[in-house]
Amino acid sequence: MAAREGCISGGRMNQVWKRVITAVLLIGTLWGAPAQSSAAVEAQHIINAGTIELGIQSGYWQAFTGLGNASSSNRSAVFVLPQIGLVVTDKIEAGYFSGAIEVLAEPVGAHFFEPFSASLAGFSIVGRYNFLAFGRWMPYWDFGMGVSWTDLAPRIPEESTPFEFLLETGPGLQYFITQDFAITGALRLHHISNAGIGTRNTGINAILGLIGVSYYLD
Repeated sequence: MAAREGCISGGRMNQVWKRVITAVLLIGTLWGAPAQSSAAVEAQHIINAGTIELGIQSGYWQAFTGLGNASSSNRSAVFVLPQIGLVVTDKIEAGYFSGAIEVLAEPVGAHFFEPFSASLAGFSIVGRYNFLAFGRWMPYWDFGMGVSWTDLAPRIPEESTPFEFLLETGPGLQYFITQDFAITGALRLHHISNAGIGTRNTGINAILGLIGVSYYLD
């Protein structure tokens, strides 16, 4: 009888251990799967020559007087920037500076609420260097120029013509949630002026903070 009970007890223990081992293996599998998926999503595997980016960014624009001769910093707006980009190089190997060059077409829309209600519409071409050595994170640097029309001028002393030129540069950062989808944050030094084609051309310098999303197509 005792031997029989020992066999039964041993059999139950074996079943318990089998279940424990099965549970550990299952947990390990479920734990390891996301980690493997996370490691597979890297900017360097997504950004290649011919990759297309469809994105939109929006943010707050605030003038300042620390640079140039603008008479007032009381110039504030909300900007919306749809973007269509094309990566034009494969990865350029340079250690931490490894990256790829992208060219973006960027329509520009803005609504000014200081010093009064006004609008701006335009178009820019933006050159971007994407840094590809940081896994899911992709820092980048933008430099762009474009043209615009705004009814902010000639109602302000800095500008005398509705037709204005745009210059902008600054860093950004994307985080790839999936192979196709990324969220974005950026900060630009932004300049608006008429390049001397009008009687007044002090120009406006501003900081433009942006957030947005991007979708990538191979």
